[in-house]
Formats: sequence, C-alpha cells, structure tokens
Amino acid sequence: MPVVLPVPAGRLMAESAASIAEPPRGDRARLLLVLGSLYALAPLAIDMYLPGLPALAHGLHASASQGQLTLTSCLLGLGIGQLFAGPISDSRGRRPPLLVGMAAFAVASFVCALAPSIWALIVLRFVEGLAGAIGMVIVLAIVRDSFEGRSAARAYALLILVSGVAPVVAPLIGAQILRFSSWRGVFVGLGAAGLVLLLAVAWALTETLPPAARRTAGLGEALRTLGALLGDRRFMPFAGTFALMFAAMFAYIAGSSFVFENIYGLSPELYSVVFAANAAGLVAMAQVGRQLVGRLGPLVLMRVGLTMSVVACCGIVVCALTHGSLALALASFAVLLAANGLNVPNTATLALQEQRERAGSASALLGFGQFSLGAAAAPLVGLAGSRDMLPMAVVIAACVLVAVALQAGNARGVARRTV
Repeated sequence: MPVVLPVPAGRLMAESAASIAEPPRGDRARLLLVLGSLYALAPLAIDMYLPGLPALAHGLHASASQGQLTLTSCLLGLGIGQLFAGPISDSRGRRPPLLVGMAAFAVASFVCALAPSIWALIVLRFVEGLAGAIGMVIVLAIVRDSFEGRSAARAYALLILVSGVAPVVAPLIGAQILRFSSWRGVFVGLGAAGLVLLLAVAWALTETLPPAARRTAGLGEALRTLGALLGDRRFMPFAGTFALMFAAMFAYIAGSSFVFENIYGLSPELYSVVFAANAAGLVAMAQVGRQLVGRLGPLVLMRVGLTMSVVACCGIVVCALTHGSLALALASFAVLLAANGLNVPNTATLALQEQRERAGSASALLGFGQFSLGAAAAPLVGLAGSRDMLPMAVVIAACVLVAVALQAGNARGVARRTV
C-alpha cells in the first residue's frame, strides 16, 4: 500500500537557510528517475507477492498466520531499518550505504525464492525489509541535499505519486508473474529489480553529502530526542493515530488475499484488480484531501476520515459475523482504504507541524511506529485459519476504535493549536 512521505513536502525545504547548488536540468531528470524507482522498491516488496500469499502458505506447509508472518517480518525490517539508515547516511554519506542496501535487497530477494521453509522465508523477509528501508530513508535525504524551495516540493510530489502508484501496480505485476511461475518467481522479480537499481545507483548517483556536512551526533543524543518525543502531547496523540490507522490497513493487506480468494472465490488475477482499485481509491481520496486541507484544515479532514473508518468497520464486522455478500465486503474495504487517504497524511501533518527542530527524529519515529504496529497486526488476522475473516475484522475494528478513543481524549488546547 502507499507509503506516506514522512516530511511535509516542501515546507521544511523552504525553511532551510542553506543554499543548495541544484543539478542541471538533464542531470535532474536522471536523478529523479532513479530516486523515484528506489522509492517504489518498498511498496513493491510489501505488495507484489500478495496475490500468491495463499499459495505460498500452502506450498511451504504453513498456516495462514505463519504465511502472514512473512509480511510482518518485512514490515519490522522496514520500521527498524529507518531508525538506523538515516543516522548512518548522515555520518558516512549517501552513496555507500545505498549501494550496500540495494545489493542486500537483491541478494535477500533471490534467496527468498529458494527458501526451504516458512521460517527461513520469515527471516529473509526481515533482511529484505531492512535493505528496503535504507533506500526509502536515503532517497528523502538525497532530495534534501539536492533541491530546495519549489524544486524540492516538485521532487517530493513525485515521490508521493510513486508511493501511490507502486502499490496499485505491484499486485498486478505479481499476478502476471503467477500466470507462468509460482510465488518464488515473484521474489526472483524483486531480486532482478534490486540488481537493476544497484546498477542505476552505481551509474547515475554521485555523493550528495560532502564530508564537511556530515554529522557525528552520538547515540545518547538521539535517544534523548526520541524520549522527548514520546512524552510530547503535541506529537504522540497524532503519531499514535497514524500508526493505528496503518495497522488497520496492514491487517487488510495481510488478510485480503485469503478473504477474497479462499472465502469469496476470486482468482489471484481478479484479487489483484480489487487490491489495485482499493489502493487507487486511497490515492484519489488523498488528492481530494490535498485540495480541501487549505479550506478545512488537517484536523477536520482527519475526523472525517475516522468517521468513514468507523462506518467501514461496521460493514466488515457484519460480513465476518454473517458471511455477508461479496458486494458488502468490497464496499466496506473500499471505504476503509479511502478513509486512510484522509487519515494518514493529515495525522502525519498534525504530528510533525510543531516538530521543526526535531523533524528528522519525529519522521523516523513515525516510520518506526507505522511499520512496527503494522507488523504486530498482520499475523493476528490469520489466527482462525484462512477461511475465517473474523480475526481480521476484530483487528481492524480494534485499531480504529482505539484511534477514535485516542483523539477523543486529546486535550482541547492541543487540538486548537493544531488547526
């Protein structure tokens, strides 16, 4: 699914006091092409194998919940990797860790294709997620190094577009690979993508962080900053809602192929179309929100999104309890994903807007919470087997209701300051 850009596009860049020598037009187009491709790698790793997830679990003699642990481990790798990749690139430069990350991603993906057991695949997916996180974080850092002002805003807009389009395309690509190969072929495809990007980085990217600009802040300072954020009432209510709504979405990602293929009888190809349509609905609603945010404000849009999420949960729970129709299931999940088009970008904006001096650490903590809570939710949806959607409904409803309660308990003074 779409990976939300953690820093508000353009605003922090416009506030930067440093003057950046931007690349020439021709080099700029090549740089943006490579950066956009790198940023697509994480959503591809998350979503491309989903149409084959039921077959993967069956082929490795695993339960549905064990199969979903392959998603959990990848998400954990993406979350943990973000906490380390940024500081490493700040001290060692952008290019060396990016080369290592792409090589590790390619190797991990190829070895995933050879995994002899579900537990080996779970470990390898964690490594794949760690490597993918390196690309995500360093791409954002390279944009900060290379562009400023309107140019930076356009670069961030491109990455937002990529993060929306890649999840739409990923399951369609995976479904086409499954027409002539097994789930193992999907990981071969991911490994090939990693190799291509490794060559692209080696050929097209030069170092964007000169030695004089590198930082050597210690671990103690980083931990103190994270601790301060965890106690910040301007940050945590919105960061918690952000993570919970992502967890609800990842519960859908983990369980939707089993629900639509095993319960409702859709083919992997048709499931990929449903998945892509829901992802497109999320992106479309995010664009609607972008047009309305100047008039209504992010707090109002977040509340609208939470209301939509509650309505969607009602439909999902009814389907789970009464074996409701395919039409009701399709509509409920579509509303849930569309609601996140309002929930996710606006909770991120509300969490970050008063964290100017700590924006990097706050963004890393948002990313860690996003993927870690998603990783915790994913395996729970398969606890009752691959033909019962009640656990998924319970997980989604719990995430949404806790998010609503968190916002209901948010102090009035904090809410007024965020409008």
